[in-house]
Amino acid sequence: MKHPFRRLSIVRIGAAAAMIALSAPLALAQDVAPETVVATVNGTPITEADLTIAIADLEQQFAQLPEDQRRAAALSAVIEIRLLAAEAETKGLADGDDFNRRMDMLRQRALHSAYIDEEVANLVTDDAVRARYDEEIAKLDAGEEVRARHIIVPTQEEAAAIIEELNGGGDFEEIAKEKSQDGAAAQGGDLGYFASGQMVPEFEQAAFAMEVGAHSTEPVQTQFGWHVIKVEDKRAKQPPAFEQVSGQLRSVLLRDAYMQRVTELREAAEVEIADEGLKSVLEPAAGAEGGEAAPAQSE
Repeated sequence: MKHPFRRLSIVRIGAAAAMIALSAPLALAQDVAPETVVATVNGTPITEADLTIAIADLEQQFAQLPEDQRRAAALSAVIEIRLLAAEAETKGLADGDDFNRRMDMLRQRALHSAYIDEEVANLVTDDAVRARYDEEIAKLDAGEEVRARHIIVPTQEEAAAIIEELNGGGDFEEIAKEKSQDGAAAQGGDLGYFASGQMVPEFEQAAFAMEVGAHSTEPVQTQFGWHVIKVEDKRAKQPPAFEQVSGQLRSVLLRDAYMQRVTELREAAEVEIADEGLKSVLEPAAGAEGGEAAPAQSE
């Protein structure tokens, strides 16, 4: 549970604010050949490969389902698509210009995703992710972390009374469980380790100034109430574990590889924008500031 006075902790991995949505490789069901027929619709087979594509395309909708239900839902979707597509054919809906333009765009989007899978994602190896991790960890500021407990109450008088109780030999953890009014109370007020910049200033200043084992001699006020603090430990700041941030780092590297390739292709291409309204929006940003319009996202 987040404590209301804890600032949002951001792992410094150099991630850009906006991430490109990169497609994931398809994965067939274990030990099932792609040509295996799982169903037929009016005599036309639906194969394991068809099912795999459907699951990938509808991944967000099916993400919370167990695998067997996910496969069943995907098959149901494919059956519905096949039935309505066949009906659309009989109605002549595949013959119009609008449909053909849509099909061309869908083909290009599929090729865009295939290119990312085959030519971009393969550049981001496990070794590359580890190297980026080592690079970012080396940039982290050296510093100290504090592990503290706290008891938070609404008034200064209540906090002062708790300090008197502690001075008389009271057990901090038990008092926190009984009287503290936040989510950490059940853990005896334990807030874990935090570094400079992760807590509101008043709380942080008091905690870093205290000796290990000491508790507040005066109540500490923040916008959330009155705190009594106990410092349990101090240590050198610990970097995030590789396992915690490897997924984020991989996404950053994928985005960087994608943008590098897009930039190379744009510089080699002749792009002319005929619409003056669009041109006025896109070209000043690219020309005057040296930036680029955001790329189309992969499905």
